[in-house]
Amino acid sequence: MKRAMKLEEEKVYEAFKQKFFHWFLTYEGYDNFSSVIKELLLLLKRELMMEQVSFFMFDPLSKTFYPEAMTELETSRSPFVPSDLPVDIAAIADDEQRAIQFCEDGEYTTARIFLHLSEETIGMLQFVYPRHLPISEQLLKKIRQDFSMLFQKLRIISQGLSNEKRYERLHQFAAKIHSSMQIDNVLEEIVNTLKQVYPSFTYRLLLSHDNQHCDYLPIKTLEFDESAENMAALQAFLTGRIQLEDSISLRRSILYAPIKGGQGVYGVIQITAPYIMKFPKKEINFISLLANTAGSALENARLYEQSRRLVADLQLINESMHQLNTNLRLQDAIEFMVKQIKQSFCADEVGFFLFEGKKRKLLPGSTPFFQSRQAKKYVEFVERKLKAEMDIIFVGDADVQASPAVPVYRSLMAVPMVQNGAMKGICIVLHHKPYHFTFEMFKLLQSLIQHSTLAFMNAILREELEKLVVTDYLTKLYTRRYLDEQLKQSMRHHTFGTLILVDIDNFKQINDTYGHQAGDEVLVQVANIIRTNIRSSDIGARWGGEELAVYLPKVSLATGISVAHRLAEKVRTGTHPPVTISCGISYWKKNRLEEVDDLFKRADEALYMAKRTGKNCIFVKDYVHQYRA
Repeated sequence: MKRAMKLEEEKVYEAFKQKFFHWFLTYEGYDNFSSVIKELLLLLKRELMMEQVSFFMFDPLSKTFYPEAMTELETSRSPFVPSDLPVDIAAIADDEQRAIQFCEDGEYTTARIFLHLSEETIGMLQFVYPRHLPISEQLLKKIRQDFSMLFQKLRIISQGLSNEKRYERLHQFAAKIHSSMQIDNVLEEIVNTLKQVYPSFTYRLLLSHDNQHCDYLPIKTLEFDESAENMAALQAFLTGRIQLEDSISLRRSILYAPIKGGQGVYGVIQITAPYIMKFPKKEINFISLLANTAGSALENARLYEQSRRLVADLQLINESMHQLNTNLRLQDAIEFMVKQIKQSFCADEVGFFLFEGKKRKLLPGSTPFFQSRQAKKYVEFVERKLKAEMDIIFVGDADVQASPAVPVYRSLMAVPMVQNGAMKGICIVLHHKPYHFTFEMFKLLQSLIQHSTLAFMNAILREELEKLVVTDYLTKLYTRRYLDEQLKQSMRHHTFGTLILVDIDNFKQINDTYGHQAGDEVLVQVANIIRTNIRSSDIGARWGGEELAVYLPKVSLATGISVAHRLAEKVRTGTHPPVTISCGISYWKKNRLEEVDDLFKRADEALYMAKRTGKNCIFVKDYVHQYRA
């Protein structure tokens, strides 16, 4: 009977080996060891009529088994995973007597077959089968002998094919990422290659702060702190060498591979391998090659993007300087630069300040926020930093401590306007989000301000020179020549206007009594009163000697008379020594043909009558009539 059973077992096993031979010749996925073993176990289960067949790989570091492949159970029983294995695994696997162990569990028998070859424990086959199934220990020993050699060879074949396929993928990966000049594409390809090569592993890309990356990729910013979980990643980033972090308790191993280029390290690839207590050397070498290839491609992409950004920055500077050198007015130049800065840096607020001694002056063209009281805290913050550091200011998260009503601006850049070694002013740029401005933006702003400062200073000097040409040195009122030109333009483009000639009464007596310096001081006082009591569109000018003039474009005669009365009252009460003025007024309309000289002549005649009448009075010379106002 036993002889018959033995022959039957041999017959079944021989049939299994024949089918295995045919399967081996037709199967093509040998590069995936787990898939090969799973197919082999399914064949073994079917041919030997097992309930479940499992294979557990042996980890020599922790001396534990982890599941490599397992067939499904035919019943609703839970899969059996060994947890009570003896400590001396290697000794048991090498011992013919103890290499096969049995365990009875109700209707089922569990057989553990420890595989061993050339002083190396390979793993364990586990059979779960009905107790009535006639499987002898002799057959299990035969299976142990055959499968020890088979698993070893399959592993070698699988590893060889897997390595070949992985290096082929590495070659494709290198070709693909080096053909891309987009950082996001390079990062995405790194992740896709990791998915293909290590489908059962988990991984992340730990990148430095200056990398902008896609949200849909497993990417995290590398934190520069000394926490235990971050130390290995930091070591890899700082040293440029692979770091390993093995955890026996968590049954995993973590590898940190630096993404290294020729000019530096740009991040770290974190790979977590489940069930592996120690990365094999060949895996470390492959991951190192992949990381270095990625680092080189990432560096090329960064350099390409930097070069494009540099070209764009140079174009911006060139276009800005070209526009500024077209002799723009100061306000137009500031408005242009504010627009350029807001567009280029997506800034919320831009302000230009000019230093005049210990005072600061907000230049026209700055954004309206800097004209408000709320901006004071930010300007004072910049001045404190500037006084303490005497350098450029770049703050990613500013703590200005403004009142709750003040808009919160967290990102701040401030660049001094320097000419010939002297600080002429400062440019302040704000954004409400923290860390909005990059260091590249800051360097570009610095370059823009350095180049534009000369244009601003030239515009200021040009406008001052223009003002000097058309301004009387003593009174700071306009010159008579400028008044003539503006009157001519007004009579061409407007429909009416009023001219007031002003003469200081008894001016010679003031000079004789108090001296010419006092006389000049009185003249300046009267000029200041005129300047502060007329509109910006009106023109106050020095007519000659102690005579002054005021032209009021688009102002009626009645309004002009009222202005003259107000000036006379202000002069009478606001000068020291007190003086009075006489005024002569003339008026023009579009429908009456006359020249500028006619308007001057009538105003002069009216002033003459005011002086003859007794001074400190106002006369009007109309086209026909002359009367006292």
